Amino acid sequence: MERKNVITMKGNPLTLTGPRLKVGDQAPDFTVLNNDLQPVKLSDSKGRVRLISVVPSLDTPVCDTQTVTFNKKAAEINKDATLYTISMDLPFAQKRYCAARAVDKLQTLSDYNMASFGTNYGLLIKELRLLARAVLVVDKNDKIAYMQIVPEVTTEPDYEQALAALKKVTG
Repeated sequence: MERKNVITMKGNPLTLTGPRLKVGDQAPDFTVLNNDLQPVKLSDSKGRVRLISVVPSLDTPVCDTQTVTFNKKAAEINKDATLYTISMDLPFAQKRYCAARAVDKLQTLSDYNMASFGTNYGLLIKELRLLARAVLVVDKNDKIAYMQIVPEVTTEPDYEQALAALKKVTG
């Protein structure tokens, strides 16, 4: 399934591949790789609230800001929450990035191998094989409680809205 006119990059329209998910939908499972090349699935954190920050590439200024911001805000979030940043960056690059930027409160995960997350969540950019910028909150019952797809890939998400949604489902 392809969806046009959802996002742009520097004003140029891009195509998203995968389903159009919305708040209230069951969160699809996915398989991505952690920094040690081990598979991680959404179902591995079943029963926990998850904030999933999605970025095209950690080595760009907006993605860096998004990741560092959520890492800093993690200390304010209920301990029941698991925080992920998912990108197409290789696990080795993610590990290097986390060490260089002192990112230690969220887990970076790579979708480069199978694009399982991007395809299952409708966030894979067809033209670039990168992920669209987005933020999701998945509740303890694996329902999507919040979903923001940032319309212009080069801009930041609404952090306060995402964190408010996270606080709402963590109590």
